[in-house]
Amino acid sequence: MVIGYLLKQCRLMDESFVKTLNKFNFQVTLPVMLFEDLAGSDFTVVWDGKYVLFCFVVTLISIVVIWCLSTLLLKEKDIVGEFTQGCYRSSAAVLGLAFIQNIYGTSQMAPLMIIGTVPLYNIMAVIILSFTGPGEHQLNKESLRKSVIGIAKNPIIISIVLGIAASLLHVDFPFIIDKTIHNFAVIASPLALVGLGAGFEGRKAIKKLCPTVICTAVKLFVLPALFLPLALYLGFKGEKMVAILVMLGSATTPSCYIMAKNMGHEGTLTSSTVVATTFFSSISLTFWLFVLKYMGVI
Repeated sequence: MVIGYLLKQCRLMDESFVKTLNKFNFQVTLPVMLFEDLAGSDFTVVWDGKYVLFCFVVTLISIVVIWCLSTLLLKEKDIVGEFTQGCYRSSAAVLGLAFIQNIYGTSQMAPLMIIGTVPLYNIMAVIILSFTGPGEHQLNKESLRKSVIGIAKNPIIISIVLGIAASLLHVDFPFIIDKTIHNFAVIASPLALVGLGAGFEGRKAIKKLCPTVICTAVKLFVLPALFLPLALYLGFKGEKMVAILVMLGSATTPSCYIMAKNMGHEGTLTSSTVVATTFFSSISLTFWLFVLKYMGVI
């Protein structure tokens, strides 16, 4: 993010380039990364319906509650969509696999958590951002039509469907195709963060300081505090609990910013939230891991 910001200040990037970079990320690299993560997972071996259902229900409850409260309490209605997305949408696919693999050496539970959350993340993001676009603050037929079309055409949604299908059908790609997919996938996160840093506008971000602080607190502390005890009560431990922690309390994913910009939102609150949660998650995740370790859960 810092490198992206510096490149923009050095005029090695301009607004047009950043816009094209974000579009490329949204339509190519992020979908390819999700496809690779899902297609490479054997869900039939590690499938746990109770765990997937828990991830799905908790995510849905979080989204609905945050959306309703932000609609009622935020005075600036144009940022409701960005605020909601920033609060609930974790870096599950990007951070989840790497995070769990670094702790356990494998990441078998991360794909199950991704199945329960990432499709819902993206479908609800398309709906919320469609209904809460600048000047659009009510549910109507036109907004509903746009949402349905947006979901059907959303490249991230399409990649998730294709990835799950490839996994279930055990598709084995030739080496050259597999290598090409991997090469595109590995540049998704770096390019997303560079684009985010290049598009970050400090003066505008200061004006969104209060909602950014609230959004960051909800993302990193409130959601884990509410739902980790429930996960413990239901008997989830070890790798499953770490995946749930990533789902609830990891940094807001950079793809939030890309999606917000591509759907006509300003993106300032989203970029500020991604920056803040990315920075402070190093503290919050360490704290939650310490608590879980102390309790003997992981």
